[in-house]
Amino acid sequence: MKLKPVLVIQGAKGLDEVPRLGELSDQAELRFATNSDELRNALPGADVMLGWSFRDASLPAAWDAATDLRWIHWAGAGVDAAVFPELAASNVQLTNARGVFDVPMAEWVLGMVICFAKKIPQTFAAQARSEWQYRLSETVAGKRALVVGVGSIGRAVGRLLKAAGMEIEAIGRTARDHDPDFGHIYAINELHTRLPVADYVVLITPLTAQTRNLFAAAEFVAMASHARFINIGRGALVVEEDLLAALYEGQIAGAALDVFVEEPLPAESPFWQAPNCLVSPHISGDYAEFEDTMADQFMDNWARYLAGEPLRNLVDKKLGFVASATS
Repeated sequence: MKLKPVLVIQGAKGLDEVPRLGELSDQAELRFATNSDELRNALPGADVMLGWSFRDASLPAAWDAATDLRWIHWAGAGVDAAVFPELAASNVQLTNARGVFDVPMAEWVLGMVICFAKKIPQTFAAQARSEWQYRLSETVAGKRALVVGVGSIGRAVGRLLKAAGMEIEAIGRTARDHDPDFGHIYAINELHTRLPVADYVVLITPLTAQTRNLFAAAEFVAMASHARFINIGRGALVVEEDLLAALYEGQIAGAALDVFVEEPLPAESPFWQAPNCLVSPHISGDYAEFEDTMADQFMDNWARYLAGEPLRNLVDKKLGFVASATS
């Protein structure tokens, strides 16, 4: 009989890489794994796994060693790297970092909108040339944003853009009225009816089998030629070749991209030089204290786990995200 539960930390080498983890030294047997082989060796007898690196996709290859696993906490909002058929079919509970990144990601989206509207990249470029270049900017207030994805991040985006004076529409899995944040939510099959009227399209839906390649040539053709596309979800939500064509051919006016199919983005990627394209290295949700906030969230759920209480942020493994009455 085990005296302590066994906690495996995937994606970390030791205590100093995860805030507050030292507090559990007396409560659990801690094991660390940074690759598939280490994970396979660490999982036998483990009760809980903390997926500290949200990009780490080593769990499926080691899954057959997870014979006693009861709970996985994934330190990311998206769980696409964690969900696979065997896990989905199991009784293992999966929780995520829902809520940690909502406000920072919404701020990043607003920042990109302002960058486009106020022509901030052109200002930096002119300054680098010591060139006094008079130009007119655009207003943000009154512009229409379409938020594709109505989870907690999409809702934070909608609220902040609305506070900046923008008109907000939203796309969810199903249509519904009387939503507390969006009023009316359009169904995903209505996407093409809403794209032509949007000045900004913000993509923040989870990556699932249903949303992979959600935006391809037809969607960019449906967008207005003056519209900008912002992706803070996952790169695989988009057919990247079609997005590049839309940018180079002027089908859309610009894009702000924080996520890509291949990360880090290779130096030879055409996205670096694509016209009116702002590239950032998957940082829209990260801020100075975010790891502390994630650790606090895990510690709260750890106390709940030990007490036999319901866990927060329980992921519906078949849907691939935390389901709620409003998302």
